[in-house]
Amino acid sequence: MLFENRFRLLTLLLLVAACNGTATTTVGPTTTTTTVAMTSTTPVPDQAYPVTVTAANGEVVVATRPDAIVSLSATATEMLFAIGAGDQIVAVDSLSNYPPEAPVTDLAAFTPSAEAVASYSPDLVVISFDANDLLAGLTELEIPTLLMPAAASLEDVWAQFGALGAATGNVDEAATAVAAIQADLDELVAGTDLGGDALTYYYELGPTYFSATSSTFIGSLIGRLGLQNIADPADADGTAFGFPQLTAEFIIAADPDLILLADTLCCGQNAAVVGARPGWEAMQAVVGGGVVELNDDIASRWGPRIVDLLTQIAGAASELAAAA
Repeated sequence: MLFENRFRLLTLLLLVAACNGTATTTVGPTTTTTTVAMTSTTPVPDQAYPVTVTAANGEVVVATRPDAIVSLSATATEMLFAIGAGDQIVAVDSLSNYPPEAPVTDLAAFTPSAEAVASYSPDLVVISFDANDLLAGLTELEIPTLLMPAAASLEDVWAQFGALGAATGNVDEAATAVAAIQADLDELVAGTDLGGDALTYYYELGPTYFSATSSTFIGSLIGRLGLQNIADPADADGTAFGFPQLTAEFIIAADPDLILLADTLCCGQNAAVVGARPGWEAMQAVVGGGVVELNDDIASRWGPRIVDLLTQIAGAASELAAAA
């Protein structure tokens, strides 16, 4: 049930992302498409407000620098802390478990209530999808709300950092954070040498074999390392929106070098469990130590810890390449 809920949420987020454009911000009379970076802790002075931020739900006016933010997006929570806006947050949803100092509450991530959110008297709310008519309810209560769906590309990530920086008065911090992430990713990719033949991988979203192709955010991120995704042929026409459900037979036949498990926390999957699956015991990834146990939370978010995720995958791929 946990995996079903998580996959349903993931699908919802990606459909919203596919239907909306890049965030832009307007400060005073000037409008700019945001390509950002992250730094200091000097807030935008009050006279710089109101600020208009264009999110997936359109233009949102933030009248003053917010100091009572409610985040119902685990990724947005991480981004807000990364840009120095952590002390402006009064509540986050029950799934926003990072960083440790995040003010976690029992606010529901899957079934949010506008009334429950309003009880924290927020001056800004950030959400990643609109369930239970939450957006309409918060709009009726005149609470500024930013809808920031799952990123479809790194450009979306940078734009969301920029929009949050503009909305919270942490523009320089947002710019510095993005610059640091970009530099770390570039350094990681440049420093990863996998030799001649490209390694193949299977990315597992759940034990029912849903996967992610190279057309998705996570697939494109991993693709920067030069790894080949075995799921790509399974959604060549895009009808599964980049998230096809494979079969055990398909995966066994593809015999990938790496099996990347993004279902360790939700579904108890690990190298031992994978090796015990019928027919999987002789697969290259199982025999060669190529089963990689990812942290579901990190793997399902598109915030500052994408560097941690790619570092783990690059390390495992490099070890396999060196042993070949």
